[in-house]
Amino acid sequence: PRMMHFVDEPGTKRLFINTMRGPIYSVSYDGKTVIEYVDINAAEWGIPVQSQGSERGFQSFAFHPQFSRKVAPGYGKFYTYTDTSDTAPKPDFASPGPNRTHDTVLAEWTAEAAPAATYDGAAPRVLFRVAQPFSNHNGGQIGFNPLVQQGSPEFGLLYIGSADGGSGGDPFNGAQNPGSIFGKILRIDPLGKNSANGQYGIPDSNPFVKKSDALGEIYASGVRNPQRFSWGSKTGQMFVADIGQNIVEEISPVTAGANLGWNKWEGSYLYAGRSGIDMSNPRGEPGLTWPVAEFDHRDPLFQRAAITGVYVYRQTAIKQIQNLLIFGDNPSGEIFYVHADKLPTHNPSAIHRILLNDRGTPRTLLQIIKENNALQGKPPATRADLRFGLGPQGQIFVMNKRDGIIRLLVPDPAPAR
Repeated sequence: PRMMHFVDEPGTKRLFINTMRGPIYSVSYDGKTVIEYVDINAAEWGIPVQSQGSERGFQSFAFHPQFSRKVAPGYGKFYTYTDTSDTAPKPDFASPGPNRTHDTVLAEWTAEAAPAATYDGAAPRVLFRVAQPFSNHNGGQIGFNPLVQQGSPEFGLLYIGSADGGSGGDPFNGAQNPGSIFGKILRIDPLGKNSANGQYGIPDSNPFVKKSDALGEIYASGVRNPQRFSWGSKTGQMFVADIGQNIVEEISPVTAGANLGWNKWEGSYLYAGRSGIDMSNPRGEPGLTWPVAEFDHRDPLFQRAAITGVYVYRQTAIKQIQNLLIFGDNPSGEIFYVHADKLPTHNPSAIHRILLNDRGTPRTLLQIIKENNALQGKPPATRADLRFGLGPQGQIFVMNKRDGIIRLLVPDPAPAR
């Protein structure tokens, strides 16, 4: 299974995992019960999943924070963000180029009974549809800020990673165009109605909501392929793992109205097209938001590089990773950290590697996957396709697309080093 995203739904005490082909599975907290909750690719739902290639498919999902609260307006509601082969309907956001390879659809599902073992509601409601110009860089994560409480203006607002549309180098310059949905992090109220199509709300607190030349949905701009984001529990800071073009992978802070620089900048450096980056004037433009961690594709650890993550671990169960900002490299499965309370401003040497203690032997995730492939009678994987998931009490789960196993990080019995 091409496991993609992992969500804890605390109200019903279940974990949920999707694969890129369409199914969402529920998993009990003890891991013993696994049930297909819904297959969003089923014909009855009317949104056929386009999962061809390595980047298209069922990208992400999120449960409304009121999912398990009876009578609340968000009761039973969850949201899916998926690529679809159905391009017949008129898009809410048009392709910037001549091609329309597929659409990416944000949809709302409403279960009649939140605790039900399988989805028992009707067909989903489409909030918006994006016509994609290329087959890659289609979407990213969607999610609600889990730190805010009901009554806060932030409560119930859905964040959406919207990639730059694909190809390479952002050929239509969407990421720096405030009138384009591409290359942005969006924030909407899925229960609202004041959008252009009347299917969702645009919060008054969004930074560009009163600018006539900008989309009110935009929260931050200048991202290339924002695969994963999260919020640190101590400071409330939002971080995004943004996949780079030729050279630089980055973890960056995200604030309202922030511009992370793409496609003029790749990480801390001027983007120089297919030739790479220009290192003559790092971080040379005022007003942009720069990475707190970045690494180079040419590092000998990698054959391919694509950053993923990203969590700040504040729990006490695993002392070795306490107070660390943890992220990884998707293809290689390498896992890294920087100190969350000493975030570097421009010091790649501050990045440290994490190895897993596998029965007393330090190993990488890819090494563990290859050993399991042998037990499965499969050829050894050449890449990991790493994804992280956050469980109850801040547990960190590790997924991959190569051996079908979900793993939980647990304390290393050896003394911390």
